[in-house]
Amino acid sequence: PPSPSPPPPSLTSLSVATDPTSSSPLGAFTATNAESRRIVPENPDGRPTYKIVYVVLESQYQSSMTAAVKRINAGSKNMAVECVGYLLEELRSESGMEAFKADVADANVFIGSLIFVQELAEKVVEVVSPERDRLDAVLIFPSMPEVMRMNKVGKFTMKNLGQSKSVIGDFMKKKKQDDGSSFEEGMLKLLRTLPKVLKFLPSDKAADARTFMMSFQYWLGGSPENLESMMLMLGQDYVEDVKEGMVGKERIEAEEPVLLPDKAIWHPVAPDIVFESPSSYFDWYNKDFCPSAGISVTDSPVVGIILQKSHINTKDDTHYVSLISELESRGARVVCIYSGGLDFSGPVEEFFYDAGGKPIVDSVINLTGFALVGGPASQDHDKAVKVLSKLNRPYMCAVPLVFQSFEEWQSSELGLHPIQVALQVSLPEIDGAIEPIIYAGREGATGRSVPLSDRVSLLADRALKWSDLRLKKNAEKKLAITIFSFPPDKGNVGTAAYLDVFNSINAVMKELKGKGYDIGEAANMSTEDIIDSILNDKEARISSPELNVAYRMSVDEYQELTPYAQDLEENWGAPPGNLNSDGQNLLIYGKEFGNVFIGVQPSFGYEGDPMRLLFAKSASPHHGFAAYYTYLEKIFGANAVLHFGTHGSLEFMPGKQVGMSGTCYPDRLIHSLPNIYYYAANNPSEATIAKRRSYSATISYLTPPAENAGLYKGLKELKELISSYQGLRENEGRGPAILNSIVSTAWTCNLDKDIKDLPPVEEFDGKAISFEERDDIVGKVYQRIMEIESRLLPCGLHTVGVPPTAEESVATLVNIAQLDRAEDGIESINRVIASSVGRNIDDVYRNANEGKLDDVDLNQRITEASRAAVRALVMQSTDSDGRVKEVKNIFDDVGGMFAGMMGKKKPWTEAIKDAGFPDVVEERLEPLFKYLEFCLKQVVADNELGALTSALDGEYIRPGPGGDPIRNPDVLPTGANMHALDPQSIPTTAAVECAEAVCNKLLERLQADNDGQYPESVAFTLWGTDNIKTYGESLAQVLALAGVRPVPDSIGRVNKVELIPLEELGRPRIDVVVSCSGVFRDLFINQMNLLDRGIKLAAEADEPDEMNFVRKHAKQQAEEMQVSLRDAACRVFSNSAGSYSANVGIAIENGGWESEDQLQNQFLERKGFAFNADKPGMMEQQADMFKAALKTVDVTFQNLDSSEISLTDVSHYYDSDPTKVVQGLRDDKRKPMSFMADTTTANAQVRTLSETVRLDARTKLLNPKFIEGMLATGYEGTREITKRLRNTLGWSATAGEVDNFVYEDANDTFIKDEEMQRRLLETNPNAFRDMVTTFLEANGRGYWDTDEDNIEKLQELYQEAEDKIEGV
Repeated sequence: PPSPSPPPPSLTSLSVATDPTSSSPLGAFTATNAESRRIVPENPDGRPTYKIVYVVLESQYQSSMTAAVKRINAGSKNMAVECVGYLLEELRSESGMEAFKADVADANVFIGSLIFVQELAEKVVEVVSPERDRLDAVLIFPSMPEVMRMNKVGKFTMKNLGQSKSVIGDFMKKKKQDDGSSFEEGMLKLLRTLPKVLKFLPSDKAADARTFMMSFQYWLGGSPENLESMMLMLGQDYVEDVKEGMVGKERIEAEEPVLLPDKAIWHPVAPDIVFESPSSYFDWYNKDFCPSAGISVTDSPVVGIILQKSHINTKDDTHYVSLISELESRGARVVCIYSGGLDFSGPVEEFFYDAGGKPIVDSVINLTGFALVGGPASQDHDKAVKVLSKLNRPYMCAVPLVFQSFEEWQSSELGLHPIQVALQVSLPEIDGAIEPIIYAGREGATGRSVPLSDRVSLLADRALKWSDLRLKKNAEKKLAITIFSFPPDKGNVGTAAYLDVFNSINAVMKELKGKGYDIGEAANMSTEDIIDSILNDKEARISSPELNVAYRMSVDEYQELTPYAQDLEENWGAPPGNLNSDGQNLLIYGKEFGNVFIGVQPSFGYEGDPMRLLFAKSASPHHGFAAYYTYLEKIFGANAVLHFGTHGSLEFMPGKQVGMSGTCYPDRLIHSLPNIYYYAANNPSEATIAKRRSYSATISYLTPPAENAGLYKGLKELKELISSYQGLRENEGRGPAILNSIVSTAWTCNLDKDIKDLPPVEEFDGKAISFEERDDIVGKVYQRIMEIESRLLPCGLHTVGVPPTAEESVATLVNIAQLDRAEDGIESINRVIASSVGRNIDDVYRNANEGKLDDVDLNQRITEASRAAVRALVMQSTDSDGRVKEVKNIFDDVGGMFAGMMGKKKPWTEAIKDAGFPDVVEERLEPLFKYLEFCLKQVVADNELGALTSALDGEYIRPGPGGDPIRNPDVLPTGANMHALDPQSIPTTAAVECAEAVCNKLLERLQADNDGQYPESVAFTLWGTDNIKTYGESLAQVLALAGVRPVPDSIGRVNKVELIPLEELGRPRIDVVVSCSGVFRDLFINQMNLLDRGIKLAAEADEPDEMNFVRKHAKQQAEEMQVSLRDAACRVFSNSAGSYSANVGIAIENGGWESEDQLQNQFLERKGFAFNADKPGMMEQQADMFKAALKTVDVTFQNLDSSEISLTDVSHYYDSDPTKVVQGLRDDKRKPMSFMADTTTANAQVRTLSETVRLDARTKLLNPKFIEGMLATGYEGTREITKRLRNTLGWSATAGEVDNFVYEDANDTFIKDEEMQRRLLETNPNAFRDMVTTFLEANGRGYWDTDEDNIEKLQELYQEAEDKIEGV
């Protein structure tokens, strides 16, 4: 449809930025205004005129209200009506708010509906509340409780709603308990049972309550006739002027509300408006409609569509009709259902099944944009998942634009409005919805919905492709498996976090073969054969750098089949270009096996180009990238694509953040292909981006089981020396001698870096010091060793469909057992064991961290006892292969009952007693072990292959949260369609408490290291996944440092902040500079809003500079930059919308960077986009403000929150580390202190960055257990080891916090050890060459100082690896 012309500007209209980088005064998402909804009677003719002001969430009431008012003004003898309406979002702007205030001041009646956005609900209350007594009536339909309390119709009120006793309130509460339904459902049920309720009310109150309920029915009816009846009734009964004018005249009898049934099947061209049973619908549809429309009724796919009743009532249904006709014109049939309230589960159960209980739909599209049960206010996700699992069909949730006009969305880089993302994308995802495609906008002038034709067409195509998977035979289905190569190099093909990609692909191929798919020659191939056939081009000489070429696409064919090819030329020149091309053609790498194609996704293309890495905004994909997806869809003809592992680059291509348009690259590339994506269960944030930007249905896979790092070499020797010392410390001859050995071995192991006062070996003599001093030294060494020993590491790589063995499950369960879970009434195992010897575990941790020998030892004994107890639980269910097939339920065990009567204890209690804690109380352990038994079932359950084959059969994939299985065991079992959390639910109260504890530890540590001074400013990095796993802990830390507290609203969503008074805080407010990852920005834009508001609140507090560093710095910056104090308090930064990362990681992984300056400039250029709560619609380039804020930083700070991802496992952590950036910006050029919080265990720690790097190197890169675990997986394991070394180099480059010994010991481990060197070279020569390069680069860039022999040896090995790769 042609885009509607905007209304003429008036005083209240806001300007909207068409170019998001231009300096719009508001950066608003919503720039419509109320003037288009104002109706003033043309000639009242002496009739009393009364004025109605209404505020609604969505605009579909506008046309009905307008028509109803015009009918009264033309036809009523008794009254005329003036009317003006506001969309809730318009109250964000000052001008909108002023106009609203002026309108309410002379209104007679106020109406509000669906006011569920907290900060705007507060504005409505602020304006209407003071006028409530003066107004003739206030009608509020379902909204936040504080807005509902303003209701007033005569004597009927809801003042005590949700508070004390009231008949209606009690009824509502009872209803909620009965069926867990939402507020709106309760209101609807109340309407149906109204006569019963009214009996209990005095008669005048009953009449008023009846008026309110009738009004609600009219409102729900939504048609102009219904709204006319409502306004006439309100006028004659409640508006004084009209009442007076009616004296002696005949009252109008209110018409009964004209209501459609509460739930039914609707079709736009049906002769009856609605059908109340599937049989009556199909009678008409299959017999009359389909034959005349040329649609087959026997073998056509059927799409179920869920609609919002208010659009049918108000006849605002063009967008629905458009999609229905698109589907029918493609030969599909439809069943369109609606519900009166916001619980669509009833109609789904009733209308999507035939009389025999068989589903009649092949796929489902929810066009309301809301969660299936409960809409925007309160959701029942469990009920939704139950209903959708039973139906078992792909469930797509498309989104109509509510708060933006079509043009505003089109010109916004962020895409969909953040409030809509929270309500209409995040919540449906928890129900298992996929593909949030925007399909309709609204006209600025009339507020009517208009379809977006290209999006409607895409939605129809995608829904039918999912239906097609259901209807096609497996033998005919074509699947494209896509693997990744980061950084692009032959040794890196098949990269994915924690996944053994090729063994997993082999497992998938075997599963597909069993299900009847044609997998060609792969049926008889080993994993090595598959690797070889993809990596090596059989035509080329033995070992060309080329991979196997599956297809050569000519430039003509590419341009003909790729409609957007020309748009890529701006960045990449004319095709074919020099990436994935042979100069004439574009090359598709991979190999076909029957109907399965395994292809290698091309790279971003700018890895080695310093200029492109610097661009503040990311460039388009290159021609080779586009050609790959064109090949999959149009030449190979895939029915679905499977992206294999975390993660590729499709979903990170430029485009809007959420709510793609047809010009966004992820949308253009994936186009209409169903996209299934294996994603690591611990990475829900990036999985969510894949779901929203590349329309993927994700399937989670397990990360490798974690084990304790253990000890080796000198560290192991130290532990043995310490246990000898404990036995002989009283012995004056032997004790001091052992202590001397402990000190010298500690020096050999480089522990002097971690223990500040480790005595120097040369002049140390254990005899010369007291017992206490000896214990003090041993305690500190013991504490460091135990920290290394008990650190968790994921060992090896995961193969899809292989659950952990019994032994592998133990470490995970031990870690689950170490956390207190107060909300479930579960005490941690460590707490119960410690209390059996009269100790509080928190004190034990505190003393052990300080290195007090007795408590280091006690802590270690408790840890060992807990491991023994958990092992005893697991062993009960272990079979002879060392696997847990079925979990034996020990609590229902009859034998166990008898044993209990005989006084015999449970096996885990026995294990704890045997470990030296005889007084442990069995009853206190019971809740924990019941929980652990449930967790064990989840750990060994596995549906990774099952979920894939069901997705390929066009079925629903069960949703599940992503995150850390130790903090949240609901992440298991894997094989779930992963979702993040409701962004408005964080930070939780528990997260705020943990955050305050960590901030206190950080500040104590900083004061201790800094002569008792507080830091003035801390630079933070916020990550998406970390905040999902911890429910917003790092977010809460930022607020806590600035002395601000998040506050939940009346329905429990966190979207308010308040200042903690200085008296309560007891310290200065610390300034914070927040660098958010691109992923955090995509998922938590509402929280960026919260942070910005919180920091500005602190800056504007009238407090002395020495007690408020936020204000102190903002005042200085306001003066320097000539801006207001509020603008100078800008502290929340990220990438521009649609761009991710500082590209520092990419530069380091590819070695193509010139100097550290280049890396620092990349960080400042790409990360310098500010978020401003006063202009929430855009990310503004504010590099100068970013530099000014970073200039004052004394400390850089990040969080580690789960054992699987640590500093050197991924490049993200150093990619966003600003340590050397800050040093370059500070006037004194002093390097800021760098700290890491480690909340991976119950005993949270704050360490310096260099301590954390050493801990990481000792537990992973230098640890034989880790190395052997990786090498066991062969080709991919060698690459994983190289990656850890490369990431260590990254920390040298960005922070300079890597000790020389780390490189030296790594060189001893991998290069000097001939046997090891040979194994690495054999398994993956490309990755080994990269390892050698990394050592040489570390030396060449001055990060590693070593002797000439080592360097010569490395140069020889480089040549040897080259020869092996070349096949010499």
